[in-house]
Amino acid sequence: SSRFRPVVRYRLRGMGRWLAFLVCFVPVLLGFLVPVVQLAAWSLQVAPEALDHRFLVLVLNSFGLATVSAFLAVAAALLIVYSVRLSPTPFLRLGARASSLGYSIPGAVIAVGLLLPFLWVDRKIAAFAAPVLGSGAGLLITGTVAALVFAYVVRFLAVALNPVDSGFERVCGKLDETSRSLGASPMRTLWKVDLPLLRGTLVAAGLLVFVDVLKELPLTLILRPFDFDTLATQAHTLAADERLAEASTAALTIVVVGLLPMFIISRQIVRGERPTT
Repeated sequence: SSRFRPVVRYRLRGMGRWLAFLVCFVPVLLGFLVPVVQLAAWSLQVAPEALDHRFLVLVLNSFGLATVSAFLAVAAALLIVYSVRLSPTPFLRLGARASSLGYSIPGAVIAVGLLLPFLWVDRKIAAFAAPVLGSGAGLLITGTVAALVFAYVVRFLAVALNPVDSGFERVCGKLDETSRSLGASPMRTLWKVDLPLLRGTLVAAGLLVFVDVLKELPLTLILRPFDFDTLATQAHTLAADERLAEASTAALTIVVVGLLPMFIISRQIVRGERPTT
């Protein structure tokens, strides 16, 4: 039949091969290699002054926020996906789809939208504590690290939700149903059967959320506590003041850390433990 034709592969030779290589290499050269080399050169110039106690605090703040947010996002994604698998009602399916909308909304919009419920809760807490403390309790949620982590989870839940959902469909298959038919409870099935099989997928999803949180800027600028900076906010502040050399260290750190998930996921693929991302 004419609908099924054999696929013919052509191997480029001579000048055509080099032209194809240049077409593919120029975007990588101009979009990645040249900026990274320039950032590295600036970082070497300012390294004695930039690598101080404040830079260590920035790294700890950024990595701490990214680690906690990644863990909570993956845990929430695992809970949502497993709940839908146990009880695939229209309400739960709709809730699972709604929980993934945060990634399509700009971070600044999410930050402004979360300020209203945070302020409302703070006012209720202050009104309740006023008779006891004799004065307002102040802002207990708004402008705190907890509010920032919650906003990160809302923003990047879809980054963890899609790999976990695909991992359940691809890796687990009917094994959890078989475990349930043998008398195991849902939680025991999740702990003993699903989690060991999803280890690579969960690690990959956590790394993706980690990198996204590390480089998130608008949401962090709006909801961060006072006198609390991250690598992204520090790079933005210094670059806005045209101190590009000083901003290069923080920016280069974000770039280098962003490359780590690529190497880890590629290594897992080579080993045959293929996380669905």
